[in-house]
Amino acid sequence: MASTQRLSLTEDLTIYHALEHKSALLDALAGSDELELDLAQVEEIDSAGLQLLILLKKEAQRAGKRLAIVTSSQPVSELIDFCHLAAELGDPQPASVADAS
Repeated sequence: MASTQRLSLTEDLTIYHALEHKSALLDALAGSDELELDLAQVEEIDSAGLQLLILLKKEAQRAGKRLAIVTSSQPVSELIDFCHLAAELGDPQPASVADAS
């Protein structure tokens, strides 16, 4: 039976928080078969945060696990779209759409 863990990030995904997020995210991935990320509360993301999401996705693929960004804030969605990474990271629901359903 696959174990699914949902993790909500409330701090920004920036260089200032990247190291602490990296440890927490990799630990969460190691402890489950499927990891769902809720990024609806992330107000700011930079290239370090984007690199962290890419790393996490690649680690999940390498380990045969599933990673999904289930909701995202507007800044997260905009950066993923701007960098043309929706196919790589999945196309997360913006928080406003997810809240309405």
